[in-house]
Amino acid sequence: MQIFSKKIDIDFMAKRNLAMIISVLLIIGSLFSLSTRGLNLGIDFTGGYLIEVGYKESADLNAIRDILKSNDFADAKVQHFGTSLDVLVRLAPRPDSNQATLSDSIFKVLKTQSADATMRRVEFVGPQVGEELREQGGLAMLIALFGILIYVSLRFQFKSAVSAIFALIHDVIITLGVFSLIQMSFDLSVLAAILAVIGYSLNDTVVVLDRIRESFKGIRKKTPIEIINISINSTISRTVITSLTTMLVLIALFYFGGEVIHGFAFALIIGVLIGTYSSIYIASSTLIAMKITKQDFLESVKEKKELDEMP
Repeated sequence: MQIFSKKIDIDFMAKRNLAMIISVLLIIGSLFSLSTRGLNLGIDFTGGYLIEVGYKESADLNAIRDILKSNDFADAKVQHFGTSLDVLVRLAPRPDSNQATLSDSIFKVLKTQSADATMRRVEFVGPQVGEELREQGGLAMLIALFGILIYVSLRFQFKSAVSAIFALIHDVIITLGVFSLIQMSFDLSVLAAILAVIGYSLNDTVVVLDRIRESFKGIRKKTPIEIINISINSTISRTVITSLTTMLVLIALFYFGGEVIHGFAFALIIGVLIGTYSSIYIASSTLIAMKITKQDFLESVKEKKELDEMP
């Protein structure tokens, strides 16, 4: 069954200047937030103790902070974990303290404040391990971006490759900026989601750029803006259906998957939304800004033939 029965004819490029202005503002805002607020790195990257405690009634975070402060745990960070009945306590590493003893001490303090408190989870990551994970995670992202840079350079001619890379960087920066702005915990699962966003965004962009390339080769007597509009309209049904089906799964994970994958699902939701937008507007608008012409694609075909004929 065909979802879109009528031929789609939307002038996407008429709004390209507005889209670019919005994107530039989002990127500037994201970079500003990342440089001033940074990311709220989780225990995976910072090291330390993480203690999850459950209550039968709504927990008073201020009361918990006060009693921890009065018992020499002033540096403890306390927050709700999912519901008001669940509390997460994060504490920086203490080299002079035993892991088991410290977690027991914190739990005893919380029991004096509320007798119905129950220990649910205790995690510990050493500072050296956390630093290694942070470095390896950043390296993984750089390697992924570098590999994609090589791929698009071989797959497309210069201007198309630049537009694909710009769209990809656009998506990653804005996704990281959202996490910096709302200060949601950034851990290994979120980093995995960012890497997945890179792949999803590239896949969507490649589909659009492939259609643009074929349209430039096959359509005559049309301006570059008209050809790009035709290309986007011909792929929009695929883009929308793919994004919607992906979003349905991610929303289900976000609301019903539990707090453990909350950040993972949220990062992918943001990434899919931004990736869909960038594949329609950013990559295409970049091509127009670089004054793409039919001759650019004909030259790339000629160069490829010359390479194939080389001994």
